[in-house]
Amino acid sequence: MMPPAFPYDGSRRREEFLTVARFFTRLPLGESATEPDALARGAWAFPVVGALIGLACAIVFAIAIGLAVPPLAAALLAVAAGVLVTGALHEDGLADTADGLGGGRDIAEKLAIMRDSLSGAFGVLALVFSVGLRAAALDAIGGRWAVLGALVAAHAVGRGGLAAALHALPAARTDGLGASAGRPESAETALALGIAAVLALVGLGIGAGLMAFVAAAIVMAAIGALAKHQIGGQTGDVLGAIEQGGETAMLLAAASWAT
Repeated sequence: MMPPAFPYDGSRRREEFLTVARFFTRLPLGESATEPDALARGAWAFPVVGALIGLACAIVFAIAIGLAVPPLAAALLAVAAGVLVTGALHEDGLADTADGLGGGRDIAEKLAIMRDSLSGAFGVLALVFSVGLRAAALDAIGGRWAVLGALVAAHAVGRGGLAAALHALPAARTDGLGASAGRPESAETALALGIAAVLALVGLGIGAGLMAFVAAAIVMAAIGALAKHQIGGQTGDVLGAIEQGGETAMLLAAASWAT
């Protein structure tokens, strides 16, 4: 009698990872998958790709500090590195969400504003606060190794939480990224959150990691709840805002613990 096949499919997992990496970054990794729900099937890889983005940001921070760049400027360069690697994917979503939820009078108007490529006052201010708070938090955290752990943890949790958002929130539109991404299975969602939690604990330590993870979960859940109340669910822009909220909350919590 043949032993049962091991359920792990390395080839499938590799393709899922690449699908997620192609979506979350602007790195030349080949053509993106076009199958329905391809992104949702790779939800487990959200925090893994996020951690690698955070590592890239940390390398930029370390190089800047090594060149005697002032810590706050180095922190801004680290944030800029993340924007460059991702093509400002989540920042764009944050700005559009802030404009739509802050300025529209009804669901149709809010969704129309979120699709408008122009940024209004709410969107611009949201970006200013997002970049400023993240840079200030990194400056407060201080040392290169501490910043490395914080950036890896924050980017991992910010993207890992998107698996939960896709699982829990209905799509507010029948088209667009929020609808085409699909809904991750419960097992994939749990795996994504588990990986994100482990990376938070490893990157920040048990105490700071737990506090930061809970803070990020609260902020991300609050943004998701607000979107569901105002427009009936998530869109690609809302997912970007959720990621930015989680990433910022993680860094602020880590800075609070460090000081």
